[in-house]
Amino acid sequence: MSLLEVRDLRVYYGVRKGEVKAVDGVDFEVDRGRTVGLVGESGCGKTTMAFAILQLLPMNARIPTGEVRFGGELVYRAPLLDELRYYAENDGGVDRVRGIVDRRRMVLEHDKNSEAAAALMPLFDAEADLIQEVDQFLEKDRQADLFKEDFVAFLDRQGRALGRGLSVKRQHRALETRMQALRWSEISMIFQAAMNAFNPVYKVGDQIEEALETHLEMTPEEREERIEELFKLVGMHPERAGGYPHEFSGGMKQRAMIAMALACRPELIIADEPTTALDVIMQDRILGEIRDLQRVLNLAMMIITHDISVVAEVSDRIVIMYAGEVAEEGPITEVFERPAHPYAIGLLEAFPSVKGPKRRLRAIPGSPPDLVNPPSGCRFHPRCRFAQEVCKQVSPALVEVAPAHRARCHFAKEIFGGQLK
Repeated sequence: MSLLEVRDLRVYYGVRKGEVKAVDGVDFEVDRGRTVGLVGESGCGKTTMAFAILQLLPMNARIPTGEVRFGGELVYRAPLLDELRYYAENDGGVDRVRGIVDRRRMVLEHDKNSEAAAALMPLFDAEADLIQEVDQFLEKDRQADLFKEDFVAFLDRQGRALGRGLSVKRQHRALETRMQALRWSEISMIFQAAMNAFNPVYKVGDQIEEALETHLEMTPEEREERIEELFKLVGMHPERAGGYPHEFSGGMKQRAMIAMALACRPELIIADEPTTALDVIMQDRILGEIRDLQRVLNLAMMIITHDISVVAEVSDRIVIMYAGEVAEEGPITEVFERPAHPYAIGLLEAFPSVKGPKRRLRAIPGSPPDLVNPPSGCRFHPRCRFAQEVCKQVSPALVEVAPAHRARCHFAKEIFGGQLK
């Protein structure tokens, strides 16, 4: 069983022009003791994905569909009413709705027997009630062309009948309470801007101690001893724990951020651009320390970066994102040697090889799309040298080109097999 499972996750931001589809139907997993690298251009949804997993999203964000599990237990699930509405309006059909309801019914029985059942029972009860109502609705014979309109109207009635506003708030409170118990103790994060991640008016050691005091039962002496141990672990003198953030260099702040992420001995660390704003020498040291710590402590890690060379150095698997979607994922060696998506090929061709033969670098033409109004069909087709008419009309699915290796392209198998270059 995977440690972290993300299924069909969508995160949309409400803005004046509409909704930014920052993450749009993403699935991936992180196994215990392994490292997954999340790669893509700025704005492709990498950091939004991390914040959605930890439920640290801003007020203008919503999650219409998706589920996050940690250690097999539910961490977050979009309200069933929202998910049914999304598919009724965007991918409507009786079979699709039946599939969602059947899956929810199945996982609901599993979740009620989990350790989190007591905390999340308000969520489970609300879902069970709605599933019963949907089942009754689906028993009626309905023509396909009328289903969408009738079903959306039905969902509106259910929202009003169940007091949707209060119901959703109650469900979110239950999930938020569950996530608060997991943050730092089981899942921690190395934030992208370590320069600004610490509170400037508190000593660094005090901020680490606050996390220890919140999540672990330790005496003051044990907390002090743990902080000293952490600073030694990341290659800093324990006395520096008494310093303020402004007294630390960029590399020292990054090390202190890693120490804080390790404080409660989590099983999973999400590292968002862990080498941002560091010189190449310090980058190499930080990456080396991350790799060593993972090996010694058997941590699972998710490394988020736009630098594919960072992923090559520390990851076992790679997930390449483009315009809010997973373009390709697979074992790091296989994806580097035999990429199956044109965007992955473009990223690799834009990166010089230190050991391989010298070759002319090829940039990816164009710019990332507007995610308020993304392109029809394949989102990469305006920049793709292999694009054909089908790419402009039909959105491709993630297809398996090899065991545990998938790509979102109509011609993924041909590219993987070498027929297209």
